[in-house]
Amino acid sequence: MNEPKVRVRFAPSPTGELHVGGARTALYNYLFAKANGGDFIIRIEDTDRERLVEGSLDRILEGLKWLGLAWDEGPDIGGPHAPYVQSQRLARYQAVAAELVGKGAAYYCFCTAQRLEVLRVVQQSQKQPTRYDRECLKLSASAVQDKLAKKDPYIIRLKVPAGETAFMDIIRGQVTVQNNAIDDQVLTKSDGFPTYHLANIVDDHDMKITHVIRGEEWLPSTPKHVILYQALGWQAPAWAHLPNVLNEKRAKLSKRKDGAAVWVETYRAQGYLATALVNFLALLGWHPQGERELFTLAELVNEFKLERAQKAGAILSLEKLKWFNASYLKNLPSNDLQALLQPYYESLSKKLGRTPHRTNDLTEILRSRLATLEDIEREASWFFRSTTELSADLLIPKGGNAARALTALTESAASLARVGDWTLSEVQRALEVIIRPGTFTRQEVLWPVRTALTGERQSPDVFAVAWALGRDDTLARLARAIEELPT
Repeated sequence: MNEPKVRVRFAPSPTGELHVGGARTALYNYLFAKANGGDFIIRIEDTDRERLVEGSLDRILEGLKWLGLAWDEGPDIGGPHAPYVQSQRLARYQAVAAELVGKGAAYYCFCTAQRLEVLRVVQQSQKQPTRYDRECLKLSASAVQDKLAKKDPYIIRLKVPAGETAFMDIIRGQVTVQNNAIDDQVLTKSDGFPTYHLANIVDDHDMKITHVIRGEEWLPSTPKHVILYQALGWQAPAWAHLPNVLNEKRAKLSKRKDGAAVWVETYRAQGYLATALVNFLALLGWHPQGERELFTLAELVNEFKLERAQKAGAILSLEKLKWFNASYLKNLPSNDLQALLQPYYESLSKKLGRTPHRTNDLTEILRSRLATLEDIEREASWFFRSTTELSADLLIPKGGNAARALTALTESAASLARVGDWTLSEVQRALEVIIRPGTFTRQEVLWPVRTALTGERQSPDVFAVAWALGRDDTLARLARAIEELPT
């Protein structure tokens, strides 16, 4: 018999921005689908109405698009199993909940919130597991009908059967749980909305999902989902629970502990490339064959095997992410990098006062110094200053003196003024001609020239700095520096 077509889903809740852990889950689902000729589906789980954030859905979808994770079906493009938003599927969930009650696999619970809170407090004081005590299972059928007729508020709970529940996890192997450790989970709330536990299994069944690939935080809930599949007589999907994404203190990455560092949009705003972030996330809990680390999205598809995902938590190292991003920036085509840096250049020009005309040259000399696009604000500030703040102390190299620094700057300015074709090689030749045995060392010439041109103790190669600034600005900055030194 032919295997069904692989179908996977990423089902975010629109309660905030796109989390990097969620993005990693979406990426693995995408890679698994494409590696197996399957479909990648986006579904929106918005049944937790109190936590919805306006605009969140649009930002989540935009983040996925920025990462390059194109989906085959979803709320914005439709598909054969629409709608792909849970709040638009309420009648279906309510019908399935009623079916479960009719089969004796679920039951009505009329307990008030106050009673449930008292029950929880008592259980905790007695050091017992906090779970529902099945008080409403004692109600007779007629008592249940009377309460329904009076429109008493109710929820519907799963009736967990006796015995044990077992399932196979692609990453973790066989998992077996004793059912007496499973609470009678709420399936529908008093407002008629389903909980995640009911809605996600109904949607996965209806949308023919073959593999559920999600974070390990859902592992304890999976036995409840298996029980629901069994009660409904449906074929359960294959399960795979991914390791948590951890911060560098080895704690689960969270908004409370890690702030904005949990959001994809934060990395985008800081100047990380989508290609670098995707590459980094792919290796955050999964490993390819061999030692290679840099992969395009298409190459990741060809390489991806879900069985290579690890069980242990994966640490999000910012230094490693910066290494990935720097690697991509160094190899980005010049026009592409120039386009990405242009908004930063415009901002620096507006803030610092100089409007340059040759930022293409600047891009090339600075690309190797960038870990993120945002780094350009630090690395290029010397280029955009209309005036450079100088002091005699800054211009004099270690072990030197003002007189020799003044002579070095004067001769450098004269030599550069004679350059005909202002190219990098000619600029370098004009400065190196001054460096001669018995006259000046490289340090004695290049240090005062560098600090004169940039106003900083560290900068790119001094020849490249002069070349990028151009003849007029280079000579003007050298003249200002000469004025700072005593004659």
